[in-house]
Amino acid sequence: MANPYRSSQGLSARPVGNSDEIHLRIDPVHADLDEEISGLHKQVTQLKHVAQEIETEARIQNEFVSDLQMLMSRAQAGVKSGMTKLNRTVAQQRSNHILQVIIFGLTCFSIVYLWSKHFKR
Repeated sequence: MANPYRSSQGLSARPVGNSDEIHLRIDPVHADLDEEISGLHKQVTQLKHVAQEIETEARIQNEFVSDLQMLMSRAQAGVKSGMTKLNRTVAQQRSNHILQVIIFGLTCFSIVYLWSKHFKR
């Protein structure tokens, strides 16, 4: 089987091993090499600026996410504390209600008792 990297001129091209590598073919007869190099230099500079902007944006978003996570953990602690207080209050209200029913029953019993004593005479 023929070499898949073999060109018609008999030269073989290497596969790109690193994605950071840029292969460039310039025809020196029909193009100005200095203009191509300066254009490529400008593109590289622009790409560096874009990479810096992306890095800055990623850092800002990471800080934002970490702040949100901290806020969520504080909110969870606050909700847990609130639920504990609410459960305590509900339990206290139940016991207060039972106490009120007992006092009401004793008051009714006392009134009936005193009324019956008063009309026995």
